[in-house]
Amino acid sequence: MSRGLYLGLTTVILAAAVLVAAIAVVDSRHQARKLFAELQQLQKERDELDIDWGRLRLEQSTYATYGLIETTAREELQMKVPSPEEIVIVQQP
Repeated sequence: MSRGLYLGLTTVILAAAVLVAAIAVVDSRHQARKLFAELQQLQKERDELDIDWGRLRLEQSTYATYGLIETTAREELQMKVPSPEEIVIVQQP
C-alpha cells in the first residue's frame, strides 16, 4: 500500500471518527436539555404538591378541633351527651 493511499485512508477514518464523536456530543447535549426540562417540570409539580400538602394539613387540623367536632355532632347529627340512665356498659365475654 502506498504512503499516499495510507494517509488518505487514515484521514477518512479519522474524519469519520470525528463526525461520529460530534454527533454523539450533539445527542448528549440534546438529552441533557430534555432531562433538565423534565427535572424543572417535576420540581414545579413537587412544589405545588408541597403547597397542597400544607393546605390539607392545616385544613385537617381545623376539622380535628374538639369544638368543631362537637358542634357538627350536635347540629348536623342531632347528637347529645347521654344521661347516666342511657349509658350501657358492655363487657366482652
